[in-house]
Amino acid sequence: MSEKRKDSKGRVLRDGETCRKDGRYMYRYTDIKGQRCCIYAHSLNELREQEKLIQLHLNTGISYSSGAISVSELAERYISQKLGVRYNIRKNYNFVLNLLKKEEFGYLPIREIRPSDAKAFCIKLHNDGKSYSTVSAVRGVLKPAFEMAADDEIIRRNPFLFRVADVVPNDAAVRKALSQEEKERFLEYVLQDKCRRKHYNEIIILLGTGLRVSELYGLTKSDIDFESRKIRIERQLTRDKHCKYYIEPPKTRSGTRFIPMSDVVCQALMDTFNNRKPQRVEQMIDGCAGFLFLDKDGKPKVALHLEHALKRMVDKYNATHDVPLPPITPHVLRHTFCTEMANAGMDVKSLQYLMGHSDVNTTLNIYTHSSYEAAAHAFGKVKSAPDKGGESVEA
Repeated sequence: MSEKRKDSKGRVLRDGETCRKDGRYMYRYTDIKGQRCCIYAHSLNELREQEKLIQLHLNTGISYSSGAISVSELAERYISQKLGVRYNIRKNYNFVLNLLKKEEFGYLPIREIRPSDAKAFCIKLHNDGKSYSTVSAVRGVLKPAFEMAADDEIIRRNPFLFRVADVVPNDAAVRKALSQEEKERFLEYVLQDKCRRKHYNEIIILLGTGLRVSELYGLTKSDIDFESRKIRIERQLTRDKHCKYYIEPPKTRSGTRFIPMSDVVCQALMDTFNNRKPQRVEQMIDGCAGFLFLDKDGKPKVALHLEHALKRMVDKYNATHDVPLPPITPHVLRHTFCTEMANAGMDVKSLQYLMGHSDVNTTLNIYTHSSYEAAAHAFGKVKSAPDKGGESVEA
């Protein structure tokens, strides 16, 4: 039996390891292409740390090629190739990865996953109390990840080609636009409440423009043109859990746009300008400064500020009034604007532009919630319209 090789300190060397005369350590291995390679280090511990990374890379490559890579590893591989994504999307990716690492399904080899297994996993998530949107988010990562594996010919078929709605019920709460009566009650209450009145202008602007709340708080003084009575939208302002601010482009490619000001919105913006406390040093975020809406500490507001404020307002209102208000969020205000514009007869392409939607179907199918009153009004207009002979249209 041959004697085991050792270094100058008497430590046993593994296969492929060598201690050179100059004191450095070398590790020789065969890469995934079959080529011989060498790495060097000044200490044995450093060399073996590099060896671990090499083996991990080699094993992952072999596992992927054979389809033995796990579902969560496949998701990580897919996400690693998505560079330059928005902060919120990256946060969603991390959420899905963490969920997969807690589920047995995440450790199954991808070659063993069939469409029925994928559907069963979605059903399990739903039965465990996960919301429809959470199940959709998981499928939204796994579908393109498995598609990548199919394109690489690692698997024959993508098992996540089904629609989530065909597997689990869509129990997501539908965002409903405020009725005129609800809107008036809410605005009157906000104006009368000394504590909540400070949010009135923000609410009026959202109701009168349909902006996303992150777009509203991304506005700077230079984005408001009172002479032309228009607002320039070209950024969103967000903040992570560590209170670090981020500037991002609008949600879609159609999000960069100009919004006209009504008299009410113009007045609300003027009030905002006049009430904004002068700052000794304007906070600079990714090259932008002069943000219109500031919190009590003089820092730019973000979506959570208004989301929490609206919830407190509605909770307090419903605790003291017999006729309650529905849940109101910044997005409900956006829905309300879109629905009112549609009911007023604005053409869908103009409405799509104002909302910043890249797809007109989003405008048509999601944001325009009609009502019996609106339908009856439109019906009445059609019934009373004159025909070609000048007579009213008869039934």
